[in-house]
Amino acid sequence: MVKDIELMKDIFKKGGKTYYYSSMFFPKNIRKDVSILYSFVRKADDYVDAIPQQKEQFYEFKETYEEALSTGERSGDQVIDAFVDLIERQRFKKVWVNAFLHSMELDIIKSEYETIDELKEYLYGSAEVIGLMMAKILDLPEKSHRPARHLGRAMQYANFIRDVEEDLTLNRSYFPKKDLEKFGLDSLKLSETRAKEENFSKFMDFQVSRYEKWQKIAEDGFQFIPKRYLIPIKTASDMYKWTARGIRTRPFRVYDEKLKPSKIRIMMKGLMNTIYPGKTLGEI
Repeated sequence: MVKDIELMKDIFKKGGKTYYYSSMFFPKNIRKDVSILYSFVRKADDYVDAIPQQKEQFYEFKETYEEALSTGERSGDQVIDAFVDLIERQRFKKVWVNAFLHSMELDIIKSEYETIDELKEYLYGSAEVIGLMMAKILDLPEKSHRPARHLGRAMQYANFIRDVEEDLTLNRSYFPKKDLEKFGLDSLKLSETRAKEENFSKFMDFQVSRYEKWQKIAEDGFQFIPKRYLIPIKTASDMYKWTARGIRTRPFRVYDEKLKPSKIRIMMKGLMNTIYPGKTLGEI
């Protein structure tokens, strides 16, 4: 079992350093369950984000999970078996996992979204249900669920803002086409945005503002989280805010780099949240 957990921690770490290093501030038993959750999520996501996409592997993964869940028998896949056990222990709703897998499938069959309401279906499955699963792992009250959903949604949207260039490579656009039309953009290709720099800057500012709106709803739910659990959650949240601010200041950097906080920045922020909760560095 120790070997299995080390495998899942490795998958988790490779998939998202902000989440991984922030999660180190959770108690050990919580870190274990978070690693199981995120290894399952990352494994599915890696199949659909591969170039070329590993469609057959994704559908095989999905089928193996569904069979293990329905039969109660071990599948032989360490990540799936640990996740099925986690579902039962933490009483995840099965429809949450179904929604997640549906959104992963959308990444195979869909490359753009017309409106924000259409995109929200994807956001619910790809991110909001992860927030709900985390709320279950942390044993948070029902009234925390709406903010938990918004935190997942906000963080995912910050990823969209950060990953413009990567998503173009994958032939995807998560920003609603109506938004591009609103700012007079035909696409987010660099040749288009360089020709319309002011339009693109306003477009990105609009996207960051949308992220901030959802982030504010998420932060209203921090009151429901015990301090020992809030530290890692706030640390990850602060890092996404840092990324969004950096892109708002210089929007075209999304074509030059994938703006992510370093391990040192994440760990220092976690320590600051531990010692000086609720304060910024300038207030200390």
